Amino acid sequence: MSAAMLLRGLRGIAIASAAALMLPAAQAGLFDDEEARRAILDLRKQIDQGNEQSRARQAELAEQLSQLRRSLLDLNAQLEQTRAEMAKLRGQDEQLARDVAELQRRQNDLQQGLDDRVRKLEPQKVSVDGKEFLADPEEKRQYDEAIAVLRKGDFAGAAASLAAFTRRYPASGFNDSALFWLGNAQYGRREYKEAINAFRSMVQTSPDHPRAPEALLSIANCQVELKDPKTARKTLDELLKAYPKSEAAQAGRERLASLK
Repeated sequence: MSAAMLLRGLRGIAIASAAALMLPAAQAGLFDDEEARRAILDLRKQIDQGNEQSRARQAELAEQLSQLRRSLLDLNAQLEQTRAEMAKLRGQDEQLARDVAELQRRQNDLQQGLDDRVRKLEPQKVSVDGKEFLADPEEKRQYDEAIAVLRKGDFAGAAASLAAFTRRYPASGFNDSALFWLGNAQYGRREYKEAINAFRSMVQTSPDHPRAPEALLSIANCQVELKDPKTARKTLDELLKAYPKSEAAQAGRERLASLK
């Protein structure tokens, strides 16, 4: 074998050996790319799963937020309703307070009115002609009105009022004075017989009355007007015996002297 052929053989062996050495490295490169692709696919899958979970979480959070908003709206509506009800209740309380105050005022007015009526019905202490007694307000009012009519010179009106008074209140503490002034009113009307009856009733009922002497003197005057001097002198004698120190007795003495 020539040297040239030997050289070519060696070169072939070298190339074959190099090729043999390069074949595993290429196969290793191919295996690395496959694993990388699987890793990438796994990563994408994980990313996709993460995105899906994130979207699901976001949807869940969005729903929770929506529910929270609805709850807040409901709570706000309830709060406004509560405020409205509280305002209504305050208004009702204020109206109730006004009603109670008005009711109390009316009750006080009614009580005051009742007290006034009771006071008007309660007997009152009065003093007439030195005599003190209890009289009903209406009783006193009628007596005072009758005397007021007499003072005006209305003898007819006074006689009617005083006569009605004595019939209505026969046991009144005013009765003696009412009889006395009734006699005077009748005397003013020249109703002498009626006047004598009134004066006599007064003297017989209350001989100790401070106006009893005047009543006897008035009886005598009526009898004089009736042209009955004899009876008048008897009445004057009665006056002088019963009430000798009275002013009426002094006038009676003068009257008696004129009759002799």
